[in-house]
Amino acid sequence: MALDFGASVQALRHGELPGQYDLPLALGATVLAAFGLVMVGSASIAIAEGDGAGPFAILAKHAVFLCAGGLLAALAMRMPLQLLQDNSRLLLMLCFLLLLAVLVPGLGRRVNGATRWLNLGPMGFQVVEAVKLLLVVYMASYLVRFATQVRTSLLGIVKPLAVLGGVVALLLLQPDFGSAALVCAIVGGMIWLGGARARDLGGLLLLGTPVMALAALAEPYRVKRLTSFLDPFADPFRDGFQLSQALIAVGRGEWFGVGLGGSVQKLYYLPEAHTDFILAVIAEELGLAGILLVLALFALVCARCFAIGLRAVEQGQAFAGYCAFGVGVWLSVQALVSIGVNLGVLPTKGLTLPLVSAGGSSLLMTCLALGLVLRVGFESTRRNGAQATAHPAGPAAPIGESG
Repeated sequence: MALDFGASVQALRHGELPGQYDLPLALGATVLAAFGLVMVGSASIAIAEGDGAGPFAILAKHAVFLCAGGLLAALAMRMPLQLLQDNSRLLLMLCFLLLLAVLVPGLGRRVNGATRWLNLGPMGFQVVEAVKLLLVVYMASYLVRFATQVRTSLLGIVKPLAVLGGVVALLLLQPDFGSAALVCAIVGGMIWLGGARARDLGGLLLLGTPVMALAALAEPYRVKRLTSFLDPFADPFRDGFQLSQALIAVGRGEWFGVGLGGSVQKLYYLPEAHTDFILAVIAEELGLAGILLVLALFALVCARCFAIGLRAVEQGQAFAGYCAFGVGVWLSVQALVSIGVNLGVLPTKGLTLPLVSAGGSSLLMTCLALGLVLRVGFESTRRNGAQATAHPAGPAAPIGESG
């Protein structure tokens, strides 16, 4: 019997081993995206009508991007992770090429004083959204290739931070300080989860904080954002206008809101009501209950990313696990910053609420990233199945050992 079983295992190709996608993550992301679709429709009607495009023009565009994002997620769910790991250096090169391309006249598109979009004819693509995912994949590969250095020496941390420095410099040329701070958080979080020593990270953080502070104070508009954040009602019609209108919307919502579609602030009072400040509209229309729902959904999605990553690392699939960790750090930090900005506890950063805010580039890349995490979960459960098949009669192999 043992010989027959061994022969059947050898005859079973790796791609045919059973695996399962993580249902709680898929459901949480789907509900969050569906909720975002409803709120984008509610927040954008007045803006779309004012632009003469019809009341549901922005909603229709968001729905198209959501469908395209679903297709990208499905593609990522079918992509072998080994393919990404083998080409991680090429993906890093692509990251820098995208950041440089937006600075080339004719290729880059300037909107609201910033050159952050690639000109793709009738539409633009915000390259930093792709850069976040490309950096996650590269960092996951780096943490696998230099695992010992990262855990035991300062040099192992300095190398990826040099790469990060190049990315941040190009982002500040656009300029995009909010995204620069976010990619710093993503890379720093991944290095910490990769086992770096606290003293090394702490020392570099002390050195890097003054640099980021100088960058924040180098531009007058960033200084105005900081001062208006401290007291938005001191100048409610100029520098503090955006935040004061958001706080008015949050205050009007109280416990259960004024009702879906009943927001007044979205009627040309609150700037970027369907993008950066969509949570303020949610707070006004659905109240504290709506905010708690959003927080609960993000908590579920991010917790599943970290849980899937931890399971993969414990099974010896370090690259897969670090990819899931990176996406978890990305979504959790961006969501917390966006929510904090809307509630007036953080300065305005210009970051969207993942899966909820309108924005094609962000929606596409977030869906692709979540598809990648679902693939991690699939390969992890498939490895579990392989280990169980390889040891049918004996005790289960300890976590972290290969079957």
